[in-house]
Amino acid sequence: MATRAGVPTESTIREWDDADPSGQTYRRVLFVDSDLTEVENRGAVFEECTFRGVRFNASTHTDAAFVNCTFVRCSLFDTTFTRCKFVGSFFDQCAHSLMKVSGGDWSFTGLPGADLKGTEFTGVKLREADLTGVRAPKAVLRDLDLSGAMLQKADFSGADLRGSDLSTLDPLTVTLKGARIDVTQAMVVATALGLDVRP
Repeated sequence: MATRAGVPTESTIREWDDADPSGQTYRRVLFVDSDLTEVENRGAVFEECTFRGVRFNASTHTDAAFVNCTFVRCSLFDTTFTRCKFVGSFFDQCAHSLMKVSGGDWSFTGLPGADLKGTEFTGVKLREADLTGVRAPKAVLRDLDLSGAMLQKADFSGADLRGSDLSTLDPLTVTLKGARIDVTQAMVVATALGLDVRP
């Protein structure tokens, strides 16, 4: 494996072999069909890495960073991310069932068309994220910073959106049937519909 100052770079890792990524830094590494099932990752840094067909099932990631990374056909079933950084990363055809995200910065992340049904995002920064066409029925999407986020054609049916920034949401282009929102958000949505809200 090529290294630069002890940091793996521009390599392909096909077998993870139960390696512990905690505290490690990887730059421009291609992970193909690697198995990270039930891995406990604390503080690992992945920069400009690509994950193809990687299984993250039931793994936990705390204070880790995945910056400008690409995830293709990865399985994130029951994966937990706590205070992680995903700035500039992109997800393509990934499975997110039961994924839980608490805190962290996912600004400029691309999740277009992602199936987020039943996932939980709480207290996450998603500024200018691409959430176009996401399917998030019954998801928990609470206290999110969605300023500048692209939300066109998103399905939030039955989702819990309380406390999230809905300033860029166009209620005419998204599905909100049964979604839970708070009073402040209700005023934002009503104003977006052209209603004259008065006390």
